[in-house]
Amino acid sequence: MTELSNSTAAGTSTAGDSTASSSAWTGASAILFDLDGVLTPTAIVHERAWQELFDGYLQDVPGADGYRESDYFDHIDGKPRFDGVRDFLASRSIVLPEGPADDDPANDTVHGLGNRKNKVFNDIVEAGGVAPYEGSVRFLEAAEALGLKVAVVSSSRNAPAVLLAAGLADHFPVVVDGVVAAAAGLPGKPSPATYEYAAQLLDLPSEECVVVEDAVSGVQAGSAGSFHAVIGVDRGAGRQTLLDAGATLVVDDLNELL
Repeated sequence: MTELSNSTAAGTSTAGDSTASSSAWTGASAILFDLDGVLTPTAIVHERAWQELFDGYLQDVPGADGYRESDYFDHIDGKPRFDGVRDFLASRSIVLPEGPADDDPANDTVHGLGNRKNKVFNDIVEAGGVAPYEGSVRFLEAAEALGLKVAVVSSSRNAPAVLLAAGLADHFPVVVDGVVAAAAGLPGKPSPATYEYAAQLLDLPSEECVVVEDAVSGVQAGSAGSFHAVIGVDRGAGRQTLLDAGATLVVDDLNELL
């Protein structure tokens, strides 16, 4: 294993710096990818599903502020689904019973709302399919060609289905998603636990792994661990916001790293 180039300073943007872009990941032993917003544009589908969920729910809550686009990045993005429900409701000073994990999506409980959102998300994906980001696929293939191991680390419980729909499932023998995390008793992002677990499954120390994330909570997870670098992908969270969260560098598209 060779180390990442020291020419990429912590907390930098690669805009206009081709040297930093090309040297940021070469020499690593593995790349640990978030899924939604990094490999596939399904973060947009998640945003749409969350808005549909809370637009409908808040209509029946007297005096509650309506759902805003910023709520997704402030309270939901990158987190396990039920944590997103809890944190959004807390932002409106709303407390609901938890309900069972498999609660009916029609019920106004934390798990009921989370399962309702999941149904909306799956309906949208099934209707429209999933096309991965071309730049991300090129980066993935380049990493594999160099012999790097790869894994997906996603808070979503739908990760295997999304990877299959996007034609990427065969690339990733290791997928740590919401289901795996729950079974292993791992806390979700911004804890680094799921990324550390993926490194273990790849039989590598976290110091040899690069984390690639678009969400603030995911970048915080990578920054909180002992990972070699954290590459932020700005899909809407904001370049400076991701740098402030602990990204080593930020790109608009993974194609910039080639």
